[in-house]
Amino acid sequence: MDTTEHLHLTLWAYTLEHRGPDFVHQHAVDAFGAQHADAHTRPIELTFALVGLYLHVERGYTGREVQRVHAALARRRPAWPSFVLPAFRGEVTTAEVLAAPAGPERDAAIDAWCAAVWAAYGDCRDAVVELLHRSGVVAVAGDARRD
Repeated sequence: MDTTEHLHLTLWAYTLEHRGPDFVHQHAVDAFGAQHADAHTRPIELTFALVGLYLHVERGYTGREVQRVHAALARRRPAWPSFVLPAFRGEVTTAEVLAAPAGPERDAAIDAWCAAVWAAYGDCRDAVVELLHRSGVVAVAGDARRD
């Protein structure tokens, strides 16, 4: 097992065992998915990662709320956008997240990771918002949450 895979699995173990109500695992999945996307990543995977990052970073959604939006989008089966992958995907890495002590500090590191990856995909923001608006899954103009 290479170092990246080991770090990835270690982080997944932490987030899946996390007992908090926010389900931080979803945020870690979205940050990792967007940061490590490549030409072989399916459009739905990158779309879900970017939707999750947008909703968490800009709208304050919990992981559970992001999951509900993902499920609602999947039921509607919209045409998944094609996103241009940025060369730089954020300065925070899985290793840096794991370097933070488990608990509130690591959870804050996950949030910082999400913010860094989302910032790197800034050129994709309008397409993500448009998808959510067009699908009717999220009231984009307001803060009302629905699925």
